Amino acid sequence: MAIAPAAAPSSAVTAARQTETRTPPRYAWSPALKAEMAEMYERVRHVITPMEWPHYAPLIKSINELKKERNAVVLAHNYMTPEIFHCVADFRGDSLQLANEAARTDAEVIVQAGVHFMAETSKLLSPDKMVLIPDMRAGCSLAASITPEDVRMLREAYPGAPIVTYVNTSAAVKAECDITCTSSNAVKVVESLNAPRVICIPDQYLAKWVQSQTKVEVITWKGACEVHERFTGAELSRMRDDEPGLKIIAHPECPPDVIAVADFTGSTAKMINWVKDKRPPKVMLVTECSMASNVAVEVPDVDFIRPCNLCPHMKRISLEGIYESLVHLKHEVTVDPDVVDRARRAVERMVNLTN
Repeated sequence: MAIAPAAAPSSAVTAARQTETRTPPRYAWSPALKAEMAEMYERVRHVITPMEWPHYAPLIKSINELKKERNAVVLAHNYMTPEIFHCVADFRGDSLQLANEAARTDAEVIVQAGVHFMAETSKLLSPDKMVLIPDMRAGCSLAASITPEDVRMLREAYPGAPIVTYVNTSAAVKAECDITCTSSNAVKVVESLNAPRVICIPDQYLAKWVQSQTKVEVITWKGACEVHERFTGAELSRMRDDEPGLKIIAHPECPPDVIAVADFTGSTAKMINWVKDKRPPKVMLVTECSMASNVAVEVPDVDFIRPCNLCPHMKRISLEGIYESLVHLKHEVTVDPDVVDRARRAVERMVNLTN
C-alpha cells in the first residue's frame, strides 16, 4: 500500500553558497611532485586521465597533509569520484559502513565526502567531534521527499505499526521513527521488529524490494532517488542485447522493472562484492556512475559498461571543497538539540542490530 506525500516538501538542506574565492593548494605541480605521487597515480591511472592528474595531485597532497595537522578523517561514499574515493578518503563505503566508522574513529574532525544526511548521521554518532561537509548544498531527493509532519501523519493512519526510515532522511525525520536502515540491512531491520506490518520510508522502490524479500506487510511512501528512478527495464534490456554476455547488477532503489531484468540486486557494498567475487567479463552497475569508476580500480580485468546517471548532489563534493573545508574548518554540520537524542536512538538501534 503506497501513501503519497501531501505536498512537495522543502529541502532539508540549508541553502548555503561557498565563496568563489579558493585557497590555493600548498603545492604546485612539478617533476618532484609527479615522482612523489607516481605510485598513487599508477593505481588510478585507468580512471583518472594524465591531463587531470596535474590538477588533482597538488590538492591530494595538501589534503592528506592537512588531515594529519587537524587530526581529521575523510569519510567517502561509494558515489564519490575516484580522486576523492581512492586518494584522500580514510574510510570508504556505503551509508552503513560510514555510519559505523563515524562512531569508531578517534579523529577530532570528520569531513563527510557525501551528502547532508550522511553528515548529520555522523554527528549523531559522534556528538563530540566536529563534522564538516564541503558543500552545504549537497542534499538528497529522498531526504527532501518526506517531513517530520508526514511521519506523524503516518503514525496516526497506522497506529501500532513501527516505522523504519532509510538513512537517506534528515535527523528531524529520523527522530520521528523507530529505527533506521540502509539498503544492505533493510530486510533484517524490518524483520527484527517482529511486527506483522511495518511502515518503510521514504523510498518506494526499496520498500517494494523489501516486500519481495519478506512476509511482513510493508507500507510504502512515494519517495524516490532521482538517479535510480531514471533507469528503465526496457533500456537495460536493449543494452543487454547490444552487449552479449553483459551482467546487470541493480541497486534496490531502482524501479521494479529494472530489478526484474537484473542478474543481481543488492546494496552498493553487495554490488561491489558481487563483482569482486564473480569477476564477470562485462558488467553494468545500475546505480550512480562514479561507483563503476571506483570499483574498476580494484578489478581492472572487468569491463564496465556505464549508463552513467550522475547524482548532482554528490557531485557538489570536490577535492577543492574538501581542501577548503579543512583549511577553514567549514561547513560545520550540527543537529537540532530538540531532535538529537531521538534521532540518535533510531540510528544506534540499527548500528547495534547490525553489529
